[in-house]
Amino acid sequence: MNNPGGVALLIALVALGSGATYLTHLSTTGRIEAQRQAQQTRALLDVLPVERYDNQPLAQPVMTTAVPLAHSSLLQAYRATRAGQPSAVLLRSQTTGYEGSIELLIAIDVQGRLLGVKTLHQSETPGLGAAIAGWPNAWLQTFTGQSRQQTDDSAWALKKDGGRFDQLAGATVTSRAVLEAVHDTLRYFDEHQAQLTGVVADE
Repeated sequence: MNNPGGVALLIALVALGSGATYLTHLSTTGRIEAQRQAQQTRALLDVLPVERYDNQPLAQPVMTTAVPLAHSSLLQAYRATRAGQPSAVLLRSQTTGYEGSIELLIAIDVQGRLLGVKTLHQSETPGLGAAIAGWPNAWLQTFTGQSRQQTDDSAWALKKDGGRFDQLAGATVTSRAVLEAVHDTLRYFDEHQAQLTGVVADE
C-alpha cells in the first residue's frame, strides 16, 4: 500500500476499539455476576433474621462433608455470628419426598430453637407437595420457635401419625419427609452443638 502509516493507524484504532469493548464486557460481566451472587446469597439468608448476624455466614462453613441421618442427610452447615459471638447455625438438609429430592435450609439459634425453614429445591406434585416451595411459606413457618426441649421426640410426627404437627393438605408423604428432616437436623444440632456453634457447654 502507498500509505503504511495510515494502515498502522487503522490497525491501532481497531485494536483499541476491540480492547475497549472487551474491557467493557469484562466489567459488565463482573458486575452482573456480583449482583447474581448477592441475590443468591440474600435468598439463602432469607431464613435467618437480619438482626441475628453481622458476619457473612456462608463464608464460615463448619461442616462441608455430607452426614447421613435417620431420614435425611445434612449436606453443609454455616455459622452466623453477631459482635463476634455465635448466634445461629444454617444447615442444608436433603430428604426424599413423593416425587424426588427435597433440599431445605434450616436455621437454628444457639439454644436449639428453629429460626426458620426454607425450601431450596423440590420437584413435588404441583398443587399438592409443591406447596412447600415459595417464600415466605405458611406451613414451614409453623416450625419457627420449635425445639426438642419444647416438643418431645415422640411428638415430632404428623397428627395422623400420632404427633403434634399438621400436614399440607393432600401431601402426606411430602409433609412427613420435611418434618422428619427438620427433626433429624434438630437432633444433630443438639448432639453436635459445640462443633457447630463453637461454644463449649458448661459441665
